[in-house]
Amino acid sequence: MNSTIQLYDATLRDGMGGGGMSLTAQEKLRVVERLDALGIDMIEAGFPSSNPKEAELFELLAAAPLSTAVIVAFGMTRRRGVSAENDEGLNVLAASIAPAVTLVGKSSPLHVEKVVRVSREENLEMIAGSVAFIAGAGKRALFDAEHFFDGWREDSQYALETLQAAIDAGAERVVLCDTNGGSMPSQITETVLAVREALPNALIGIHTHDDGGCAVANSLVAIEAGATQVQGTLNGIGERTGNANLVTINADLQLKRGIEGLAAENLARLTETAHFLDELLNRAPNPAQPYVGKNAFAHKAGMHAAGVSADPGTFEHIDPSLVGNRSEVIVSELAGRATIAEKGSLAGLDLDAAVSARIVDKVKELEHAGYQFEAADGSFELLMRRESGSYEPLFRLESWSVTVEQSADGAVASEATIVIWLGDQRYERRATGNGPVNALDSALRSAIVEVHPEVADVELVNYKVRILDESHGTDAVTRVLIDASDGERVWGTIGVGENVIAASWQALVDSLEFIHQPALDKKDGQP
Repeated sequence: MNSTIQLYDATLRDGMGGGGMSLTAQEKLRVVERLDALGIDMIEAGFPSSNPKEAELFELLAAAPLSTAVIVAFGMTRRRGVSAENDEGLNVLAASIAPAVTLVGKSSPLHVEKVVRVSREENLEMIAGSVAFIAGAGKRALFDAEHFFDGWREDSQYALETLQAAIDAGAERVVLCDTNGGSMPSQITETVLAVREALPNALIGIHTHDDGGCAVANSLVAIEAGATQVQGTLNGIGERTGNANLVTINADLQLKRGIEGLAAENLARLTETAHFLDELLNRAPNPAQPYVGKNAFAHKAGMHAAGVSADPGTFEHIDPSLVGNRSEVIVSELAGRATIAEKGSLAGLDLDAAVSARIVDKVKELEHAGYQFEAADGSFELLMRRESGSYEPLFRLESWSVTVEQSADGAVASEATIVIWLGDQRYERRATGNGPVNALDSALRSAIVEVHPEVADVELVNYKVRILDESHGTDAVTRVLIDASDGERVWGTIGVGENVIAASWQALVDSLEFIHQPALDKKDGQP
């Protein structure tokens, strides 16, 4: 097994094949810059002129100063019946600004006969001619052997011949692709070892998909069997169930196998880089993602939380800071007084045993009613403040009301009226919005922003509603979760009730009251 591995990122090409995945050319450039800063060796940008967006991206990349990464253009071997010199796609690749080109060709007899519809011999000629043309244009040529593991099981000798054809034509590396994602780790190991024995001087890469849930494992065992390049995508995005997750692979290689991939200081950027991509894609980061997820080092059960408080090694397989993450104590009905005290300490609150016990009882009571504080750290801190006496109310409510009216033309209008007290001053405000919660938010802010200007910086970034007892139909209890941000921090708040607007009001008020609380000496990383 090699001590260093070449890291090849396919987020911008293969990753964009996933459902709902789309980035502008400017956004793709930002991803390239992040990958370069992370220390990725090769970045697959796509086909230079497959559409106007890709053409724009390659124009941007031509002027982008990169520190470590090599830009790779991606394309197919020549079309059947056309020479490499006359193939339009190959000429575009040869003329691109990318110093390296990855060509994909068939290694499965089934695909050669049923998809490309050429003889096995012509397929070998297509591979060899295409690679030779790209290498002759002064490009570094890589060959992606598509459906290689399926092809190996069909006819291992022919699969090897496709690799040999690419190598003889000038390919610097052949990449074994589990394109359908159905191979098991034992099959990957056996095949890579056999290829290494048959082609001892070849540089081998591995490219896996996650249809069988084994993409990361398959990549790791391929490296153990002799592959020296690993291809994948950030957060495992990609067609169908996704590609191998390069974030997880990087952490596993460095921290579990001692194989140099990213420098230690760059490994600590994994979490922020993974979340950065999710933000660009406008999707919530997976909280259960290994290493970088919010819950990757979260501890809910009382024994776990107490153990981590005494020694993080009791329930954490690595130091979270190595990948830029941190431990999290989740508060629930499973929590004990030690967990509450630890959570209070992180928030800058000194909670004695009596207060901690009272908070435990309150949490159990509220969770029985449908509250859940795992994603509502802001509301939980307010709860601790109320019980410990350090809570400062933002205002005193007299009343609020909301009207929603739909006209005959289908237009819907929402208007909210609130009456609140700030000190001894009574405020009444009305506001319209694109929905009842937005109208309430606008009316409340208009009343308090002059007295408490800090609320102007709070933006609601996520709003979720969940029915808790579905059997009750439209009169069921609902749980509302709001994520808010001041541009630097993000905190969650919660509201629960039979009326969804009332529950939304609770979460909305908490989101503003959280930022209003007096400053405390909080530990690093806390909201």
